[in-house]
Amino acid sequence: MRSGRTFVSDGTDGKRRAERPRGGRGVTSYDVAVKAGVSQSAVSRCFKPGASVAPATRKRILAAARELGYSANAMARGLITRRSNLVGVIISNLTNLYYPEVLADLSQRLSARDMRVLLFALRNESDIDHVLGQIWGYQVDGVIAAARLSADQLAQFERRGVAIVLYNRVHETAPAASVTCEFAGGEQLLVDGLVNAGRRRFAVIGGPTDSTVGEARVRGALARIAAAGLAPPPIARGDFSYVSGRRAFNDLRGAGASFDAVIAANDVMALGAMDGARSDAGLQVPRDVAVVGFDGVAPAMWAAYQLTTVRQPVGRMTQAAVDMLMERIDNPDLGPERRVFSGELIIGASADLVL
Repeated sequence: MRSGRTFVSDGTDGKRRAERPRGGRGVTSYDVAVKAGVSQSAVSRCFKPGASVAPATRKRILAAARELGYSANAMARGLITRRSNLVGVIISNLTNLYYPEVLADLSQRLSARDMRVLLFALRNESDIDHVLGQIWGYQVDGVIAAARLSADQLAQFERRGVAIVLYNRVHETAPAASVTCEFAGGEQLLVDGLVNAGRRRFAVIGGPTDSTVGEARVRGALARIAAAGLAPPPIARGDFSYVSGRRAFNDLRGAGASFDAVIAANDVMALGAMDGARSDAGLQVPRDVAVVGFDGVAPAMWAAYQLTTVRQPVGRMTQAAVDMLMERIDNPDLGPERRVFSGELIIGASADLVL
């Protein structure tokens, strides 16, 4: 007789089936196996991501697990597989509305792979050093990093055997898998459209200088403005927030800059610039000044703004990042790979682009 289990007849064929264990003991895979009429190894395969189980068998096992209140022990499975089933996600500047959307998408896709997310949020990209110790302490299987890492920091991941994928950025000198949007191409669409519409006096609102993404967008805009034979534009800095975008617009005007088009490094600062133009300076957008952004966040489409912007394909980019990370967790010998996605030009009411 096995201690702690109660067996009863099912009333038809005399076979025993397990009821919920008594005495405070948790339900085990053995209990589920007895109730479902399968082997214990079949139960283990059913709860192992990617394992093959016949549909009818899986259905019986899951029904038994629900009835008994069973859930697979992730910690025990980790001891067997030598994995933590944890993925660290490093994101800087959550004031950028683009990143919460990315985080939600990454979490859903990783959960579907039976992985759990640990979020490491940075105030600035240059603050990443102090979170690396925490990442090693949690013994994560991999990391998706939307923040700047040095070549030495990337080398630490390789030495520790932790898979890493850079999100929305690349490293020019150190080999690393990365997923990114084509920033220069997106800025080219915006600048060329504005120039074709007759805009000649540009201003740029950039992000913090330690932001890889922000600086890539600023460089793309400046290069295209120069290629059009126009004067170098004045640049004001924000922190990707609405308030900083509005303040940057007013700082540009306060410094005596004359411009008829503003290129902001992200949508949220562009929305602040629009309100700075309309509410603070009494200008009409786009008649007096056109404003464009980059990201494609939901508030940019609100009727009060209808921002002209470049929308990043978040779904495709997060899917690629998760796929690449899981491939490298399963096969640590995979080399670096770069996947680049084009953004979609969204023409709204904030700028009269001509293509």
